[in-house]
Amino acid sequence: MLLVLGRRLANIIPTMLAVVALVFLLFSVLPGSFISGMNEDGRSTIDPAVMERMRKEMGLDDPLIERFAKYVAATAVGDLGTSFRTREPVTKMLAGRIWPSLKLVLAAMTFAILVGVTLGFLAALKPGSLIDTAAMVGAISGLSLSQFWFGLMLMYLFALKLQWLPSFGYGDGGLRNLILPAIALGVGPMALLARTTRAAVLDVLNADFVRTARSKGMSERRVVEWHVLRNALVLVITIVGLQFGSLMGQAVVVEKLFAWPGVGSLMVDSVFQRDMPTVQGCILMIVLFFLVINTLVDIAYVVIDPRIRYR
Repeated sequence: MLLVLGRRLANIIPTMLAVVALVFLLFSVLPGSFISGMNEDGRSTIDPAVMERMRKEMGLDDPLIERFAKYVAATAVGDLGTSFRTREPVTKMLAGRIWPSLKLVLAAMTFAILVGVTLGFLAALKPGSLIDTAAMVGAISGLSLSQFWFGLMLMYLFALKLQWLPSFGYGDGGLRNLILPAIALGVGPMALLARTTRAAVLDVLNADFVRTARSKGMSERRVVEWHVLRNALVLVITIVGLQFGSLMGQAVVVEKLFAWPGVGSLMVDSVFQRDMPTVQGCILMIVLFFLVINTLVDIAYVVIDPRIRYR
């Protein structure tokens, strides 16, 4: 187990280095900058000498290679730079935003797992039944829904018409403010998990070792608990890990729609204001989250199915 963990953690370092290089070079070659964004209709709103001094203070006049070397060296020790807009350390800004994002992602993934896996499992146990048809129709509908449109519909129904829940905002961080954005974010993974679980369970139910267990007189409940569930979970956990990791990036739309103060909304605001250090920090945070989750999924494989070996 320690060997698996060590190998996966070692793989994170070159991946993060490649991402750092790609993100830095991408934003370095894009036209426009934070300072040029201070102009309105091509007319400078501040003195050119002040703009030039600001460029030097921000290091924007340094050669690209020199800026990249400084950025990599600073990132290696956890320094993601200083926001052009607020002049605060980017790490401090992210620290205030990471918990709301994690709370939203965890709530959305919990909803997706509880509903999606349950529906998929029940549909597989009774293929062709009404619950199977209803679950798959719901899964296809969930995969087809736009998060933005579905979020608006949830706000219209539960906030405007029924007035059961607040329409937007973080509030005190309680459950009432979390329900609508979590459902809007989790409906896609929920639908995918339902279809994946159904396919995985059906595949295991038709396996030879399941037929052998039944022929030996083992009850259907024990067959499902001992053989079907554990073997089907390997594929399901793969999808859970991929979706869990990607939800941090997908949360951008939901966070802006529901005015949720997470990393995604910070990144969107920073893009419009051309605050490149903050944008870069947000992207690196999302990528790191994805890599950590996938590392945990790799370890979970060994725990669930000891037959899986890493050589």
